[in-house]
Amino acid sequence: MLGLLMLLGPLLLVGCAGDYVARTHGIREAYQAENYPRALELLDHEGEHGNPNDQLLVLLDRGMVLHSAGRWEESIQVLGQADRLSRELDGISLREEAGALLSNERQRAYRGEDFEKLMISVLQALNYAQLGRDEDALVEVRRVNERLRRMVVEEKKPYEQLAIARYLGGVLYEDQREWDSAYIDYAKALELEPRLGALGEPLLRLAKKTGRDDVYQDLLQRFPGLSHEPLGPEEGQVVVVVEAGLSPEKQSMNRPYAPNAVELITVPVYRDRSSTARAQVSVGGDWQGTVTVTSLSTVAKVHLEDRVGRMVAKQLAGALVKGGLAAGAGAATQSKEVAYLTFLLLNLANEPDLRSWLSLPAEFQLARFRLPAGRHQVQVEYAGRVTSREVEVRPGRVSLVVMRRYY
Repeated sequence: MLGLLMLLGPLLLVGCAGDYVARTHGIREAYQAENYPRALELLDHEGEHGNPNDQLLVLLDRGMVLHSAGRWEESIQVLGQADRLSRELDGISLREEAGALLSNERQRAYRGEDFEKLMISVLQALNYAQLGRDEDALVEVRRVNERLRRMVVEEKKPYEQLAIARYLGGVLYEDQREWDSAYIDYAKALELEPRLGALGEPLLRLAKKTGRDDVYQDLLQRFPGLSHEPLGPEEGQVVVVVEAGLSPEKQSMNRPYAPNAVELITVPVYRDRSSTARAQVSVGGDWQGTVTVTSLSTVAKVHLEDRVGRMVAKQLAGALVKGGLAAGAGAATQSKEVAYLTFLLLNLANEPDLRSWLSLPAEFQLARFRLPAGRHQVQVEYAGRVTSREVEVRPGRVSLVVMRRYY
């Protein structure tokens, strides 16, 4: 019995030793207070002294903090490291996978949810766009779309394309005057998020410009009264991306192994941390409400629910293995009590992994403006606080402004 306790000791202690979410509470407080230097300092300490199994999360959080601080080039480097590590971890060995049946999932290196891997490329696209590197940004947008295509077509996952990636693709193509490609991506964004409102303006303008006459007439019915005149020779556009709110967090929930089953399994579910306000954006005194193009809260829940089904099967396999070990311990000691205690101790370690990329926003909210060429002041009002940033509008071009707001 003593040997069994010695064997299980590390599993029973892992909840305290390996709780990345609890350990990094101070990092999130500094981050959400926009004290980015302090958040980065604490992340450096976590990277050096924390659990090696949380390395991917440290890189993801560090990349997001740098992104929010406007340190685009540094964010590109760190998120690039995270992307490479994520791909390495996706090649997890069968030995590690089998070991997870006997141990807490939190003992393994965090590999990231599917949507988190996609968000790396979305943030990279925004980073590159802020640096004026449209071609590199488009590479990242295409990566998002291709990875999602494989997940849906080859892996049979119930996902759909991300409207933010498609709309961002439209903006980038339009900036490069690739009108047909821009229209296609804008149209896909509308298909994914039918409530684009004023963000539908380029669809009307580009449908007419590219000779899609029937589509143009349909869009006139869909967006009645939406102004979409061609841009003047000294006009440009600004698209403001507000990364709003706090992404959902994972919590434990008990659910049956199968419909009508008595036995329960503990699985992770995403719960919203707070409601997400709607930002107001002003450029040149013209205030507009933003439009939510993608809710990460919704996407996260869809992706995790799909994975829960596979987790249930794995947990059931784990329960069978643990039952066999418990029976063996009982037979060796000729004690039913030892068998029962062994099973209980083994299952104490069977808790879901509640780690996640908590520095992500809850929503991507957008607003767009057409303006005379020159320098303009962008103001974003979110939850009673106004933040400003200057943007240069160039004739015939589309400028992106990215701002992070919390609560």
